[in-house]
Amino acid sequence: MTRQKKILVVFGTRPEVIKLAPVVARAAKTKDLLVEVLATAQHRELLDQASELFDLRPDYDLDVMTRDQTPADVCARVIAGAHEIIRKAGPDAVVVQGDTITAFAGGLAAFYAGVPVAHVEAGLRSFDMNNPFPEEINRALISRFASFNFCPTENARQNLLREGVADETIFVTGNTVVDAVRDRIDDEFLHDPERLGGVDPKKTRVILVTAHRRESFGAPMEEVFRSLVEIVDQRSDVHVVFPVHPNPRVKELAAHILVNHDRIHLVAPLGYLDFIHLMRDAVVILSDSGGVSEEAPTVGTPVLLLRKVTERGEALDTGTARLVGTDREQITRQTLNLLDDETERAKFFVSDNPFGDGRAAQRIVDILAERL
Repeated sequence: MTRQKKILVVFGTRPEVIKLAPVVARAAKTKDLLVEVLATAQHRELLDQASELFDLRPDYDLDVMTRDQTPADVCARVIAGAHEIIRKAGPDAVVVQGDTITAFAGGLAAFYAGVPVAHVEAGLRSFDMNNPFPEEINRALISRFASFNFCPTENARQNLLREGVADETIFVTGNTVVDAVRDRIDDEFLHDPERLGGVDPKKTRVILVTAHRRESFGAPMEEVFRSLVEIVDQRSDVHVVFPVHPNPRVKELAAHILVNHDRIHLVAPLGYLDFIHLMRDAVVILSDSGGVSEEAPTVGTPVLLLRKVTERGEALDTGTARLVGTDREQITRQTLNLLDDETERAKFFVSDNPFGDGRAAQRIVDILAERL
């Protein structure tokens, strides 16, 4: 009888949970695989929130988060902690996702232990190592030691081939976030206005805002926040809902600039169900999140990216998102244009999400079960 192969799935942030939950669920139903989960808790509160929704109970928890932690702090603690767990658990492969410090450090710990690394969402590139920071370099470095590179798109595959990554390690699977959104979106979902600052996006025009990138801290993020004030001042029927990231530098600046406006609602981070349905029912999304630009095409809402560059070029190529940077005038002008012009908003809608068809997790699990 063939021995089950054990995979250890590592995550530390909410986006990793969302994108790896479909993989864990599929692997758990596969007779050839035994799956265990390691949480690093790079982001404790948001991680626990997402884990509960997807019913993920970690077998191991490093609990590395500390106040005012730096990337170097997190990286060192994850490498040391993950290496010890990997040594004890003895997995046949370690699965990481994306571009977080958890993904890089967890993957590097596996490489040091001689365990194959499977990288979900491999091959994305902005070609600017400082944007996003430090995520661009994290993702690129994982490609150097991964044995399985699961690319969401053909563009990502081509990026890896140009970098000299071995073709036999590269697989185009689609993005597992599309699996997660399709599995959880519900036509009958009812919003709880109390969680959204008192507004119902099915009854009121709402702009959804997310902002958390390190490269935008300080003056660039201040420009973004001041543009929000200009937008609501110029459109009296529009509300902004901003689930504020727990990073103190985001919270303090948002409180300083936005807290006193009666149509800008600073709310606690939302659960994933609340968030994806708010994405669906918002009129426009302003975000610096890469994940949002992958999720939004499934729900058909325009995204203006608050970034200089994006590693999700497919969103720009297909027209499901546009770059506006952090310039106040540019953000205000383009947002007002979308608020006022339904035809312009409709240009963002595509029938097929360029990031996948909802079957990425099954492809990933099938490849691991066959090749390990």
